[in-house]
Amino acid sequence: MKRSDVKVLIITGFGLNCERETAAACRLVGATPELVHLNDLIAGKHTLGEYQFLIFIGGFAFGDHLGSGTIFANRVKFRLRDQLEKFIADGKLVMGVCNGFQTLTRLGMVPALDGDYFTQTAALAHNDSGVFRDDWCILKADPASPCVFTKGIDKIRLPLRHGEGKFVVDDAVLGEIEARHLAAVRYVNQDGTPATEFPANPNGSLNSIAGICDPTGRVFGLMPHPEAFLSPYNSPTWTFDKAAGKLPREGEGVVFFRNAVDYIADHF
Repeated sequence: MKRSDVKVLIITGFGLNCERETAAACRLVGATPELVHLNDLIAGKHTLGEYQFLIFIGGFAFGDHLGSGTIFANRVKFRLRDQLEKFIADGKLVMGVCNGFQTLTRLGMVPALDGDYFTQTAALAHNDSGVFRDDWCILKADPASPCVFTKGIDKIRLPLRHGEGKFVVDDAVLGEIEARHLAAVRYVNQDGTPATEFPANPNGSLNSIAGICDPTGRVFGLMPHPEAFLSPYNSPTWTFDKAAGKLPREGEGVVFFRNAVDYIADHF
């Protein structure tokens, strides 16, 4: 499949607000994104089968009432479950960013240890700081993870903006996540060691976890925003980088989308 034939579904509506940046990221790596309102999916005006890559974007779905992502996840679960099950069974990709990650956990699509994508086993709780955090962080990817989206990544900087980003899970599930290398990215300090203290760990996540995938590596959620770092000029250090002659060609967040689109192009 040519990259331009890769169709990406970006679900919009009800307080979600990162659709333009996400579409720009997809176009930047050669894919064809479409913005579709959740109501149009539920009404059957579009179906998941038309696409190879589904992205749950950031924002404040339904005002984050009853907990971030909860209402949005329930609407998806009870109206689109059969389509989602087939989407995953067909080997397609799903990514959730920030509010989208919260939605994925509430659906049960990550970590989905036993292949059950609709029973919740993890959550994103209120930040330990008790306040909304808008900052930059450093992530380190696990090279042993099956995650399609993080291939080739070592350390990477990304912006974050959330009030409920603390990854929480019971000990048994956490043990399975660690044993199977499903913690695809973690918050780290400048030296690459796991960040256990604020602000390098911005929310108090268990084991410094910033993002996880399912066992197939094709369903992935993370709290920081790769779609918000597409240009080197998004970086808070771009002036220093430019003066030093080290300004990169693109922002560090692009790699997540390129990995996804390359995978689809190679497998479909």
